[in-house]
Amino acid sequence: MSLLPFSSQLIADVGISLGDEGKGRLIPEVADELRGTAHPVSVVLKVNGGANSGHTAGGIKLNLLPAGVVVRDAAHLCIGSGVVADPRKVWWETRPLEKKGYAVLSRLVIDERTMVSDLSHRLLDLAWEDYRTAILAEEPRGSTGRGITPAYLDEVGQWQVTFSDFLAGPNFFARKLAQRADRALRTIQHVCRVSPETFAGFFDKLTAAEQRANAEAIELGVFPAEEFDFTRFRGATPFSLNLEAVTAAYWNAGTALARNIGEVRELVLRELHAGRTIIGEFGQAYWLDKRHGFSPNVTASHTSTPEFFESAGIPVQRIHTFGVAKAYDTKVGTHTFLTRMDDAHPLAVKLKQLEFGTSTGRQRMVGWYDAVEKGDAIRYGGCQDLMINKADALTYAGDWRGELQICTAYEDAAGRRYQHVPRNEAVRRALRPVYSRHAGWAEDISSVRRFGELPPNARRYVAAMVKATLDVAFDGAPWPSADRLPNLRYLGVGPEPSQIIKDVPATPELVRLA
Repeated sequence: MSLLPFSSQLIADVGISLGDEGKGRLIPEVADELRGTAHPVSVVLKVNGGANSGHTAGGIKLNLLPAGVVVRDAAHLCIGSGVVADPRKVWWETRPLEKKGYAVLSRLVIDERTMVSDLSHRLLDLAWEDYRTAILAEEPRGSTGRGITPAYLDEVGQWQVTFSDFLAGPNFFARKLAQRADRALRTIQHVCRVSPETFAGFFDKLTAAEQRANAEAIELGVFPAEEFDFTRFRGATPFSLNLEAVTAAYWNAGTALARNIGEVRELVLRELHAGRTIIGEFGQAYWLDKRHGFSPNVTASHTSTPEFFESAGIPVQRIHTFGVAKAYDTKVGTHTFLTRMDDAHPLAVKLKQLEFGTSTGRQRMVGWYDAVEKGDAIRYGGCQDLMINKADALTYAGDWRGELQICTAYEDAAGRRYQHVPRNEAVRRALRPVYSRHAGWAEDISSVRRFGELPPNARRYVAAMVKATLDVAFDGAPWPSADRLPNLRYLGVGPEPSQIIKDVPATPELVRLA
């Protein structure tokens, strides 16, 4: 099959599960496909979230920077106004990449309206988690501790500090940062009711986390270990900060990026009018959207296609959306996980060896492919193309010869079937998955590059995933015509950029295999 043209010069890279789908690797694939055409990729835009969403592309791990870093001929790496960005974190990612030969600063544009996140947000993040467990006696939310939700709270509370404030002079910035710190410290002490000992420990916890996350930068000699020492920001008394040190650290980091602060909306419109393609890279995924997911296990931003226009600051128009998933499911934190495998299952043992969070290093839970979740993400979020990653991980050559499973519906205790995800979390928690069963395969498929060369059982399983997903997406109505059906454009069979199958049959032909 020859790949169909994209339907727009705007392309959204959206997860249709709960994150960790491999969205980062889509960016170089699209850029490669459009290289040498009339509409090459010139902009990769980070749309939402912050340093809590980790993407891996071309073998490098990223948090804040868009995965377009690895697309060396993409002229612009943009951080949109829908992002919350710690300027120190920008440098922690950028300088090691520059040392490795990636041009970042010469291409980076941070929108003037991008919100600044800082130490006060990270302390609040830890404090709210402590409040949830120590005061409310609830399960931990599983926050990354990167301060993302508190930063978005400043936006809706109309207390935001933006990157344009780095252009307004040190006194203006220092006053806003001091006000923010005062609000945070009072909240931590009097609302979250954190103990003085716990508060002091937050600085040690942040130090350990960032020294671990930036171990490579320290080894490369790009930064000394002291750069990631948060204890220097601890005040002389409980619930206080060394505000002078905090202000200096953030002012220096932000003003050093002054040349990179600009009008993303103008840049995007200019590139669009010149005939070039813009990819919007989303953090998290549809089911972590702050409105459409299940609180408190959500992020603080909007995670699907409409946010592209808000973050870029351009009019709503035709856009081509990729829905990205894995060939099985993973989750972290305290999510309801209906399709979770038993940890002792032979396939679960194998998959868990692969599944650790890019941002936090946390072990992910693993489960069977949930077509209900993904079908609803397409039904209500829309997409024109699909990418499914990690099909190779389902190869099993051990003693186990059981069947692979796909969740096609949910069922309650009375036997009532649910073809869609209930919006009521209490209802959803009480459901159990209904599975279709499919023969697995033992052959290594990581070197396969043509769909027809996959083992027959692997081809049938891929077809069954797509069919089950679209059965949910178009439940209750006839399927659209072939030219309007989402197609599986890319099938990932390994982590390397080359490990992609691009000749998957068109959807009508593919689902006949299921």
